[in-house]
Amino acid sequence: MTTAIKNYELWLEKVTDKALKQELEAIRNNQNAIENAFYKDLIFGTGGLRGEISVGTNCLNIYTIAKATQGVADYMLRKNLKSVAISYDSRNKSDEFSKVTACVLASNGIKAYISPTLAPTPHLSFMVRELKCDMGIMVTASHNPAKYNGYKVYDNNGCQVTDNQANEILSFIEKIDPFAIKMDTFESYLSKGLISIIDDSLEGEYIEKVMSYSLDTADGLEVIYSPLNGAGYRIIPQLLTLHSVKLHLVAEQANPDGNFPTCPYPNPEKPEALALGIELLKETGADILIATDPDADRMGVAVNHKGEILLLTGNEMGVLIANYIFTKRRELGILPDNPVLVKTIVSTPLAHKIANKHGASVVNVLTGFKYIGEYIKTLEDLKQESRFIFGFEESYGYLAGTYVRDKDAVIASMLASEMTAYYKKQGKTLIDKINEIYDEFGFYQHQLLTYTFEGASGNTKMQELLKNLRANLPLEISGVKVNKTIDYLTQTEFPLPKADVISFDLADDSQLIIRPSGTEPLIKAYLTAAATIEENKKIFEKLKMFLSQIL
Repeated sequence: MTTAIKNYELWLEKVTDKALKQELEAIRNNQNAIENAFYKDLIFGTGGLRGEISVGTNCLNIYTIAKATQGVADYMLRKNLKSVAISYDSRNKSDEFSKVTACVLASNGIKAYISPTLAPTPHLSFMVRELKCDMGIMVTASHNPAKYNGYKVYDNNGCQVTDNQANEILSFIEKIDPFAIKMDTFESYLSKGLISIIDDSLEGEYIEKVMSYSLDTADGLEVIYSPLNGAGYRIIPQLLTLHSVKLHLVAEQANPDGNFPTCPYPNPEKPEALALGIELLKETGADILIATDPDADRMGVAVNHKGEILLLTGNEMGVLIANYIFTKRRELGILPDNPVLVKTIVSTPLAHKIANKHGASVVNVLTGFKYIGEYIKTLEDLKQESRFIFGFEESYGYLAGTYVRDKDAVIASMLASEMTAYYKKQGKTLIDKINEIYDEFGFYQHQLLTYTFEGASGNTKMQELLKNLRANLPLEISGVKVNKTIDYLTQTEFPLPKADVISFDLADDSQLIIRPSGTEPLIKAYLTAAATIEENKKIFEKLKMFLSQIL
């Protein structure tokens, strides 16, 4: 009898929730469904949990949520930690999962502060810091399709837990029998004071803090905004209105809806998710479209460039905002000595040239915004946090300021708006400005390719491919010499934690970085070319040919 069948039969015996019991019965004769749902426990990693909302040990449901939370509780009790901030986004069952989380913590005598309604992930980071909680938990699957949900865990700095913390929490989770967890009702813990619903005023404080990092007004700007049926639906329109923006909302995507009916993949990195917003941008003649993902930590922008609608990449927006902040701070006389820009290793090298121009240094960190948050904490410990100017990752995550320790599409939306207005007053669009930057520093282009490996067999295949690549590191890629290879699992050149990432610097100044996703069944490949448009096309074709051979 396989592990999956054993787990399935145990759940068939122990599950009491009626809806999940029905799901178990529905797959009784479906061996493939049973295998995928029960072949392993859902992995708790540095990104927390993420999986399909369904029955099974490898899925998100009240039992796997309770198991993870009991593990977090045991970790906290061992460390003498006593309070947790909890929030959630617009995904299906997010509110239910957040209440289960609060109840499990309360059953262990740990005080749970829960947001009164859905809110952005960066607001959860703010909650942790303002309420001085020992930890935080955000129920979200970020930008994944509607069938997913997830669970991110934060430390007392409002930063996602580090690799070591995640591994320690996992060691507690692995010992938990989800069917042995006993808890009372949410209302009972409310009455006992073990659960508190936080005051609405905290959201106002968060908006105030975001606005304190404003460098200009956005008057004269017309913006289309879409929260993609997510948690930005309330806060971002309020902020942009306060910022003197003439605002239009994408009606079909303006309110929370965990089914994401008009954008099955609610990711502002994907052009199809922006389709309705782009239509409205054309109709109104507005200046830009801003879209944020379901938990409002990522932001995408489309620009009305003289009647043509063009999308900006995450790298381009990161470079533009960084350049804008440096420029405006210098104009206002508030650029600190030795300013620092922090970016991930897979984000554009162009950031180095922007920073050098403004007398700033660049710190490269591993993929994952928590590493940017960690570096802010390092500066804070040295009482140098004012040196932090901006942090970004190519996957549409940005942060200016130290009030939170995660990417924040709220402040990004504000800065994107005022930056667009700033250049509009000079007769320029954001496309004009990025082209000026390319003219000055070189035409950097980037592509992200993803290779999907779903289910039990897919996971095995993905691990085999990465193992084979390490065993046969290429000396050339599609006829171009590899000048430098860095395996971040074994390298000692940079002061970074071990990571399952391999990078190749090629003789034609192109770059290829390969890593598995920490939250999805994917291998990601990051391609960089920095020649002419025609030469870049040829470089990308060669890199893709190599990837098709090995993946």
